[in-house]
Amino acid sequence: MSFPDPHSYYNSAQPKARRLRLKLGVDFDAKRIAGEVVLEFGRDIAGLLDLDTKGLEIKSVQVPGLGPIPWELGEPDAIKGSRLRLDVPAGTHEVAVTYLTATDAMALQWLDAAQTEGKVAPYLFSQCQQIHARTMVPCQDTPVVRVAYQAEVTVPEGLTAVMSAGPAGDEATGDGRHTFRFTMPQPIPSYLLALAVGRLACRDLSPRARVWAEPETVDAAAWEFAGVEDMIVKAEGLFGTYPWDRYDMLVLPPSFPYGGMENPRMTFLTPTLLAGDRSLVDVVAHELAHSWTGNLVTNASMEHFWLNEGFTVWAERKILRTLHGDDAAALGWAMGQKSLEDSLARFQAEPHLTVLRMHLEGIDPDDAFSSIPYEKGARLVAALEREVGEERFHRFLRDYMDAHRFTSITTEQFCAFVEAKLPGALEAVHARTYLDEPGLPASAPQFRSAQLDTLTALAETWVAGGRPTESQIQGWSTNELLVYLQKLPRQVTQADCLWLDAHFQLMGRGNHEILVEWLTLAAAADYEPAFPRISEVLLRVGRMKYLRPLYGALAATPRTRALARDLFAAASPGYHGLSRRVVASVLETYEK
Repeated sequence: MSFPDPHSYYNSAQPKARRLRLKLGVDFDAKRIAGEVVLEFGRDIAGLLDLDTKGLEIKSVQVPGLGPIPWELGEPDAIKGSRLRLDVPAGTHEVAVTYLTATDAMALQWLDAAQTEGKVAPYLFSQCQQIHARTMVPCQDTPVVRVAYQAEVTVPEGLTAVMSAGPAGDEATGDGRHTFRFTMPQPIPSYLLALAVGRLACRDLSPRARVWAEPETVDAAAWEFAGVEDMIVKAEGLFGTYPWDRYDMLVLPPSFPYGGMENPRMTFLTPTLLAGDRSLVDVVAHELAHSWTGNLVTNASMEHFWLNEGFTVWAERKILRTLHGDDAAALGWAMGQKSLEDSLARFQAEPHLTVLRMHLEGIDPDDAFSSIPYEKGARLVAALEREVGEERFHRFLRDYMDAHRFTSITTEQFCAFVEAKLPGALEAVHARTYLDEPGLPASAPQFRSAQLDTLTALAETWVAGGRPTESQIQGWSTNELLVYLQKLPRQVTQADCLWLDAHFQLMGRGNHEILVEWLTLAAAADYEPAFPRISEVLLRVGRMKYLRPLYGALAATPRTRALARDLFAAASPGYHGLSRRVVASVLETYEK
């Protein structure tokens, strides 16, 4: 008996499903999905079969054409949920489970009309990463098991359903509802199952790319992401032909907890990317790169998450370098360094969560989530590239993608492949210090440019009274301003805040990266004029990246701690469950 994933009941001695057939009925009044899933195995199976579930109400289990079969739902585990054990008769090649989702299913966020941009109709979206597909569908919820799928989703008339799959027709049911059909022919890990239902419109960006959003947002989204086809072409230059046929995107309501989620054929994006000046479209480069690094070649479990994210951050910056030059890539690495340092500080008391090859038995992967696998992992990839040279590493990358297409691998498998193709490279870059030792290795690559050095030097003079000139300020790009703000001391005075806002007009910024960096500084300085804007952001935006520093800055001092608690009480009903967990953890840290 072997369990390759500590977060799943999947037993590798049992057969893997090859395909899912889903029928999902979306009930906004009850905030539940009535579902049926048929798991196809592609061959005859028999004996015990274990599936992952969490919070699901199981109605029936049967073999189509044969009838009900024995099943048992185990006691719930706080992290893994409940094992659904089936006793499958000989000769079975598919099993069907009917079920209801829980009203608090972590994978699903139900929004009332008032919580949407248009305030006309309700909205539903899913978020299955890290291990939340089991709250939406009974399945083998581990990246080791990859499945193709087809789905029928029935929703109230007037709403549209989209999924991480290709559309396969739709029709009215005649009872005030509408059914949408989808097909995903390529095998994906369960965390890439994705569904959204709402009042949606779309705009084509190229023959293979489209953006979806609420009607009130869709034109702004189409303008912001107009350059996505150029990104796809640049990414193909790195990795080869785009493997998922289409690259469509969905801009979600503000409560979406991430910047983006790389669901194949339908990337989910936060509306905080709609800065109005295309200054935040780099997130799309990241999610696009996942089409190869993560979706095509996938980590075998969340213990090897860096294989997804480290490669993707590296690839994102390669795309940006191709599009915008070396200075833009260097600024990207500098912004990533700040995120890495913040995460290393957060896990100072838990150094085992700062290694790349993690051991997460008994640890919720959401609690281990940070920028470390992203940024530390990207630096290991960059170190390998520098060691063997760009051209040789490019050939290696193509070989790596070709050899592992549509598979899920471990760090050990990756290292074995590197050793076979680039012998000695892992030892030369001290890969073990990245994989198994906490913190960032002293040998990690540095990323420099004259532009970055100038910004760093200027920020370091702040305490001594150094300030940028008006001509410098006028010449800065959005990312240059962000890097400058990130490199300022974390504790500035109220007079400093007044100067910064007066010279950079920070309070009204539409770019949330700059806005939140500024508001975090202002909150730590107890700068009263910023509090209305802080409240506005926290009451509207549910992206975890922004909630953690803002609530942390407010909670760090007794005077503003009560404000943090009050804002969380008012805002939390509109946050995703993942975001609520993050904020509760931040507040608890400062109240101990």
